[in-house]
Amino acid sequence: MSDIILHHYDISPYSEKVRLGLGLKGLAWASVKLPEIMPKPNLTALTGGYRKTPVLQIGADIYCDSQLIMRELERRYPAPSFYPAGQGAADALAWWAEKTTFSPAVGILLAKKPEVLPQGFLEDRAKFSGRTVDPFAIKAALPNLLDQLRAHFDWLDQMLADGRQFLQGSAAGLADLAAYHPVWFLRLNLGSSAAPLDGFPRLVAWAERLAAIGHGRPRQLSAQQALDVAREATSIAKATVDPQDPVGRKPGQTVSVTPDDTGRDPVVGELVASDVHEIVIRRSDREIGEVCVHFPRAGFVVAPA
Repeated sequence: MSDIILHHYDISPYSEKVRLGLGLKGLAWASVKLPEIMPKPNLTALTGGYRKTPVLQIGADIYCDSQLIMRELERRYPAPSFYPAGQGAADALAWWAEKTTFSPAVGILLAKKPEVLPQGFLEDRAKFSGRTVDPFAIKAALPNLLDQLRAHFDWLDQMLADGRQFLQGSAAGLADLAAYHPVWFLRLNLGSSAAPLDGFPRLVAWAERLAAIGHGRPRQLSAQQALDVAREATSIAKATVDPQDPVGRKPGQTVSVTPDDTGRDPVVGELVASDVHEIVIRRSDREIGEVCVHFPRAGFVVAPA
């Protein structure tokens, strides 16, 4: 089996979710460090334009979005499972936690401690989000950001009130990893004594238990070496029809796939396979040849191209 290659950078919260997932499964993996802001030419060669972090590469298969990355790791390495208490509730809880806590956590850091971010970060994220990032407006919004995150943190905290070690029981799983990384981001940059974490010692203790899992067994790999791996490999994706596709998409059609929130850079390619949770397109790059790029269905728009 080809090596796991994670394209990421240190302060990326969603990368921390995946790094901790690799640690939970005790996996060895290769680490390719990305620039924190554009341009990212080596990543673009692999994905065809998708720019979000992280991206997982296994041979000539490129997995975009942490939602799908975790699903693929679970498929390939089922034990220990990301779903110790079952799958449906964990996926739904993970979606809720990330969609509601990530943005306020980042906004709080931007308002309180913008100097920790690299130069050019705000300008890059303005292009990424498609809207102006106004530092003064972010500071003015700080009270509301604290209110909102405090409410969501309290719901997480209540899940631990019966003495359980993790959100769904005695073992850590996907729900914990998804809810953890915004907490990790605030603790990393502001500390556990900063609002709103200061009101949730139980949640902080839970975060410490998750941090103790670690990141598995990483080793460093250069971006060029990762491109060499893709060039020399062949994708495992096979043409597969989704009989329940709501608009009747078929392998061989040319489609574009675009995130529906931020980083709306479409990736165009030939549809190879799809199902209720994943869509795979084949594309060629002059530097690495043919690769298959995998996207989740939830949170992405698939359109004719």
